[in-house]
Order: sequence, then structure tokens, then C-alpha cells
Amino acid sequence: MLLVAAALAIFLAAAHSYLGERYLLIRLFKRNDLPKLLGGTEFTKQVLRFAWHLTSVAWLGFAAILAELALHAVPSRADLGLALTATFGSSGLLALLGSRARHPSWAVFLAVAVLVWLGTR
Repeated sequence: MLLVAAALAIFLAAAHSYLGERYLLIRLFKRNDLPKLLGGTEFTKQVLRFAWHLTSVAWLGFAAILAELALHAVPSRADLGLALTATFGSSGLLALLGSRARHPSWAVFLAVAVLVWLGTR
């Protein structure tokens, strides 16, 4: 059951990113009344895009944890730490690249990833 749940979470993440990009974000970005953050709408669009896809990254992280729970009666601290490190690390990279380092969340996500990695090894 947990592997099916993990597979569904992966499907959900992929569908959320693809469909959101194709049907929501593209249409939203055509509007002329987006708020101007840090001087323009381009930063607003970047923040909305990376925030949208961060949700999918989090669901992939949950899928990894579900898979660990399915495959091991008691997942190891290191394996769960790896799933969390990958989730927060990916979130940090997405925020860093998506905002071109202008949104400060990337530093916090990456700090969490490093601390989880160090704390679970």
C-alpha cells in the first residue's frame, strides 16, 4: 500500500508541475496587473513559478519517505535523512536558480539540507 501511495505521490507531483505550468502559470503571467516585486513583474513571475514547483519537490520527498517506510519496517535514520536532505537541497537549488538568488529562501533550504545531512550521518 505504501509503495502505491509513493507512486501516486510521484504522479501527483509530475501532474501538478506540468499542468500548473501549462494551464495556470502561463495564463497568469499574461496578465498585466501582476504586482511588481523588487521593481518589476519578472521577479514576481519567478517567485510564483519556483513556489509552485516547490510543492511538487516536497511531494517527491514525501514519496521517498513513503518508499522507505514500505521497503523497511524501520527505516534507518540515514535513509530518512537522505530523503529529507535531497528534498530540502532540491528546494534550495530551485529557489536559488528560480529567483537568481534574489529570494532568500534558498539559503535557508540549503542550510536545512546540510544540517539534516550532518545530523543523520
